[in-house]
Amino acid sequence: MKIISCIDELRDQLSGQLRTVYVPTMGNLHEGHLSLMRLARKHGDPIVASIFVNRLQFGPNDDFDKYPRTFQADVEKLEKEGVYVLFAPTEKDLYPEPQEFRVRPPDDLGNMLEGEFRPGFFEGVTTVVLKLFSCVQPRVAVFGKKDYQQLMMIRNMSRQFALPTEIIAAETYRAEDGLALSSRNMYLSSAERIEAPALFESLNGVADAMRSGHQDIAELERIAMLKLSARGWQPDYVSIRKRSDLQTPSSDELAQGSKLVVLAAARIGSTRLIDNLEI
Repeated sequence: MKIISCIDELRDQLSGQLRTVYVPTMGNLHEGHLSLMRLARKHGDPIVASIFVNRLQFGPNDDFDKYPRTFQADVEKLEKEGVYVLFAPTEKDLYPEPQEFRVRPPDDLGNMLEGEFRPGFFEGVTTVVLKLFSCVQPRVAVFGKKDYQQLMMIRNMSRQFALPTEIIAAETYRAEDGLALSSRNMYLSSAERIEAPALFESLNGVADAMRSGHQDIAELERIAMLKLSARGWQPDYVSIRKRSDLQTPSSDELAQGSKLVVLAAARIGSTRLIDNLEI
């Protein structure tokens, strides 16, 4: 596996490759990330991964400085997965001058759910993804469904900018008890780790109620939030949305059987977890 930090060197290395498949990450790799590499292998060759902790998507109260960085362990994992190139730019490599040009997500998608609670997050995400796509120039890129709103944002951005990159969605990788794997899980204490699967259990409860015919969305969301709070969580949202655009479904759309997803974000202790479940 070649480890490259310079954009020009990366382009030279990938010159002439027509089936490059790309998996961007922020490092601290776990089985969820590695499952993306395995899915990538089915959609192209060579596989390019990147590790870059993107300052642009971290707010003033976020954890940029303490975000776990485990580069050597990550390299060993990627080598075992047959990754061809690891693009690992420094901030100076990727942002040699202040990144004054930014991608501004549309308000109807960018300012709700995660966008409401993390202002500027999606501007930072879409800006760095567009720049990474420009560096790697992949035919295919793989993103996980755990970050459901982010996945939709990147798909929409790629379509509207007519980028020649197909976005492939990977199912959320879970531990045996249902907890979605995340780099931030390492912040959980042992007691919090035991409690953490309750977030996915909450999503399943909402989904089961919807499948049983309950259509009072606001009431289902309110009950789910109260149950999490009663267990010691601090929920930001539990929300039932349409898969197509993440807008709230109307009664007519519910009656017509619109495909739905329930999304949630909540803190347990000092750790904020997100999850979702398609209904």
